Amino acid sequence: MTALVVLVALGLLVAGTTTWLLQRRSTDERIDSALTRTVQQLRGTAGATAQGGVDEALRRALRDTVPLPREGMLALRDGRPAWYAPRTVAVRLEDDPALVATLARVDDDTARIATVRTDRAEYRVATVPVRVEGDPARGLYVVATLRDAEHAELAAAWRGYALVALLALLVVGVAGWLVLGRLLRPLTHLRDTATRINDTDLSRRIPVTGRDDVADLTRTVNAMLDRLETAFTGQRRLLDDVGHELRTPLTVIGGHLELMDTGDEDDVRAARDLALDEVDRMRLLVDDLVDLARADRPDFVRPTETHVGMLTDEVLDKARTLGDRVWRVGERTESVARLDPARVTQAWLQLAANAVRYSEPGSVVTLGSAPDGDRVRLWVRDEGRGIAADELDTVFERFVRGREAQESGTPGSGLGLAIVRAIAEAHGGRVELSSARGVGTTVVLDLPTGTPSPATDQPPPSTPEVP
Repeated sequence: MTALVVLVALGLLVAGTTTWLLQRRSTDERIDSALTRTVQQLRGTAGATAQGGVDEALRRALRDTVPLPREGMLALRDGRPAWYAPRTVAVRLEDDPALVATLARVDDDTARIATVRTDRAEYRVATVPVRVEGDPARGLYVVATLRDAEHAELAAAWRGYALVALLALLVVGVAGWLVLGRLLRPLTHLRDTATRINDTDLSRRIPVTGRDDVADLTRTVNAMLDRLETAFTGQRRLLDDVGHELRTPLTVIGGHLELMDTGDEDDVRAARDLALDEVDRMRLLVDDLVDLARADRPDFVRPTETHVGMLTDEVLDKARTLGDRVWRVGERTESVARLDPARVTQAWLQLAANAVRYSEPGSVVTLGSAPDGDRVRLWVRDEGRGIAADELDTVFERFVRGREAQESGTPGSGLGLAIVRAIAEAHGGRVELSSARGVGTTVVLDLPTGTPSPATDQPPPSTPEVP
């Protein structure tokens, strides 16, 4: 703001000084122009032969000249004032002795214009020598303009300009303060928000106003804060999950190692097997946690053009090895979608593994894929124990397992469905769940295709129902 005010002040100063100098020069030129016209007018009179000699020539010159408001006239004969301007003329040259003394010393026979300074004033003086044949007297006709009075009027105008410039500078300062304050207010919010943000509160955002560059900067900073919050939240959640879930197997391993009888081979072997089993479980848990931690990264999924029908066949072939079930394909689409085949396969197989875990050997597990407008639906349906209605809203949370799984001792970390949901959301999709106790469960991955759907004569299938 200071730089702006200083810059405007310098501009006004340069403009005012330049204008003053130009006006001063113009004033001097105007004075000289008026004096030159007077000199040209009187040259004829100065050289004319008049009855009465030099005195008559000087008197006639005074009579025929009409001075300007700041001009005065005087006629000298032989270096002494002889004739004076009428009393109506305000500028009285004879009242300035220093000027009269200077004029008395003029002995040049050439008309001239010069500047004369005295202790009373500064004059611009035009002198015209007057000679009349037959008269030995030496006459001098003088017209003088008060140059400092003309400049004083100009100075008064310049002082008015200075006052207006100061007022304009004040207006510019106030307006600039208000405008810059409005423009920079988001930066102030940015500073305050950045000051208040810490590792426990990343939720604050800067209000966005307008559509200028500062607003764009504010949106960029808010987007950066979103990414930071997501990263810190994921990191904190990962640390919490690791600390919570790995503490139990580590405690189990440590307790058995402390109680192990090193002299008993059977006890050593049992402790070793238990430790290896817990290590394997921790390895799987860590893999799941790493997948969930990566779910918030933009490169978690890498979509490519994928033939959904072929992907369905591949997932079915891999699912057959998960358990002794009757594996079927309920529906198979030939559409193409932009999906990450590896991540979709991971989620689909997780659903198939859950179907095996919570169903009986020999029961039917159905996989299917179908187009639905600009989306594609991939599902797994089983004939297992089902999920209680009051648990349907919580099974996708981390480390949440149903009562049936806890009571039956079914192994699992409670992260499988959380990973499935993370993969679906990373594709811009969602997971739909329908289940009934004792009947079975259907889980659907509803994903955008990212490509136009092929035209079909049949309407898209609805969500598969539980048989």
